Amino acid sequence: MSRKRFDREERLEGEVVDLSSDGRGVVRTEGKTVFVADALSGERVAYRRRKRRRSFDEAELLEVLEPSPDRVEPRCPHFGQCGGCTLQHLAPAAQIAAKQHTLAEAFRRIGGGVEPERWLPPLTAQSWGYRRRARLACKQVAGKGRVLVGFRERNGRYVADIEVCPVLDARIGALLLPLSELIGGLSCPDQIPQIEVSAGDADVVLLLRHLAPLTDADALALARFAAEHQVCWYLQSGGPQTCRPLERPAALHYTLPQWDLHLDFGPTDFIQVNAALNQAMIAQALELLEPEPGASVLELFAGLGNFTLPLAREGLRVTAVEGAEELVAKGRANAERNGLQVDYHVADLFALEGGEGWLNRDYDYALFDPPRSGAAELLPHLLRRPPQRIVYVSCHPGSLARDAGTLVRAGYRLSAAGVMDMFPHTGHVESIARFDRC
Repeated sequence: MSRKRFDREERLEGEVVDLSSDGRGVVRTEGKTVFVADALSGERVAYRRRKRRRSFDEAELLEVLEPSPDRVEPRCPHFGQCGGCTLQHLAPAAQIAAKQHTLAEAFRRIGGGVEPERWLPPLTAQSWGYRRRARLACKQVAGKGRVLVGFRERNGRYVADIEVCPVLDARIGALLLPLSELIGGLSCPDQIPQIEVSAGDADVVLLLRHLAPLTDADALALARFAAEHQVCWYLQSGGPQTCRPLERPAALHYTLPQWDLHLDFGPTDFIQVNAALNQAMIAQALELLEPEPGASVLELFAGLGNFTLPLAREGLRVTAVEGAEELVAKGRANAERNGLQVDYHVADLFALEGGEGWLNRDYDYALFDPPRSGAAELLPHLLRRPPQRIVYVSCHPGSLARDAGTLVRAGYRLSAAGVMDMFPHTGHVESIARFDRC
């Protein structure tokens, strides 16, 4: 594969005909696709190619000659350098439209032409200060004279030199410079690769990954920072089993007021990034499921109870299956704390054997929220005793489209689908779909 770099003086012009899934403008020239960073669909732009690949080129934007009416001024001063967001220059409504287009194209190309009978109105929530989970890179840079703390640059090779982040939870977004000063003053700043952020409704945890032992002076500096900025430090010197609080354990939790639920979670546990959108997503999933009171529901990739407990609160008989034993334990504890009965099971959902007892039952409905790879491995097992209705929550349109094709060929209708803006200002597409047996 050729990756030849181009002449610094090159200047080409072209019409942007589409937006790629990662937010770059698509230009067609001489039978080849060129991805132009920061260009928007409908614009005429001047650009310079930076890399040549076999089937496409990559380019940087030099000038917008004819701007899109959807182009807006990015709010973040670090837009263009930081790789955390790529769509801040696109109006929010147009961002949503682009994500729906991505999903529709995935259904067409990957799903074999499947199309929802009904497009759901997009789900949106706040688009700033929404991010309650993040992984911040740390890097001591001699040329900068300090430790950089933040997301990586767009090229992914370097940590971006940023001072604030308006998409992070407000309790964290303004702490990047104070964190830089703190890490730079520790005994081993070159041995701290990242800080993982977990923000609950009350506590905020900063998990410090350190590759060298910390001194007593380091611990004191961290404790003073925690007291000043109202955060809790956890330390991790090795694998996940080495994660421990610096002082007191944090009381990380979030609530789902519509269902009067309180869910505890740990600093490294998966939770949905956008709290307000998460609540809207749960409500939409239950609405799409349209369950009869007392019906049976199989929930796969159940995690620590995000969908499980609202389903149980609605009076359904829930069988919840998750691959991580520690998450199942936390899910059971959350169910008990909220006075709910849930039938929990631990199983590797990517390597089912077919003889699992919970799998050999009849269910009225199924709901699952798989990782990016989707649910292809479990669908053949599920379809041996197909439920009447399936609600599928997806974080990757390609795997959803592939699995949608499988379900439609197996006798389901794609009754409804739509996008959810879990990650505003990024190209990430979260979606939801409902399938009904024909």
